[in-house]
Amino acid sequence: MEVLRVDNIVKSFAISDKQRKALGINEKRKIAVNGVSFEARSGEVFGLIGPNGAGKTTTMRILATMIKPEKGDVFYNDVSCTQYPEKVRSELAFLTADLKLDMKSTPSIMFDFFSALYHIPSGVSRERKDRLFTEFGINDFADTVISKLSQGQRQKVSLVISVLHDPKFVIFDEPTNGLDIIASREVREFIFDMKKAGKCVIISTHLFDLVEKVCDRAAMIMDGKIVTDDTLENLMRGRSLEDAFYDIYTERMNKSGEGLS
Repeated sequence: MEVLRVDNIVKSFAISDKQRKALGINEKRKIAVNGVSFEARSGEVFGLIGPNGAGKTTTMRILATMIKPEKGDVFYNDVSCTQYPEKVRSELAFLTADLKLDMKSTPSIMFDFFSALYHIPSGVSRERKDRLFTEFGINDFADTVISKLSQGQRQKVSLVISVLHDPKFVIFDEPTNGLDIIASREVREFIFDMKKAGKCVIISTHLFDLVEKVCDRAAMIMDGKIVTDDTLENLMRGRSLEDAFYDIYTERMNKSGEGLS
């Protein structure tokens, strides 16, 4: 079984004088992630849900080895993300809604380019391209310049390129942001396909309905901290996930004495 273990990670960022003035604070650094820990396993979809600015994207970028935590670590099957980032990267896929594609290239060329980067044998690469392009309906525009593709078509290309190396771990940061209902549904189906294939799938989002539809377990993050982590059934307890989140948020704000904004 594949296991992703996030162990007490911490990350802060410097705040400029202009930002401090705008926010009305004196602190020179903002703690974006403050002791986040959770586990995710193969064959399940784990959701990290929270409002904008809660620390979701910073957490996901640490998981993807894009930035290093100041404290703590992330382990992929007990392999340290901070000590062996290159080894970890070969086992994971990281996809964001704003993934940039080469607008002058074509889906076919981009697939071949990234296959070469991953040192995938040519025969294996051809088989994967045939299978993935057929599965996602890319064959009809495989040789079309990406700048001429629709947003949904570009998203399909991004999804396929992100998993062409057959990763064990699939990480999505706000995977349906900016997508129409058709493209969003295709992303959800892709997530289910990854789960069925035995991948360990982690998504971050502020969309409650997405988590309800695809996740087995979820953690709620507020102000850089995990406030609850459980199965969807236990989190919801007969309520909608939005109501569950609001109840937890209200309780947390009341305890802190801050009240609701």
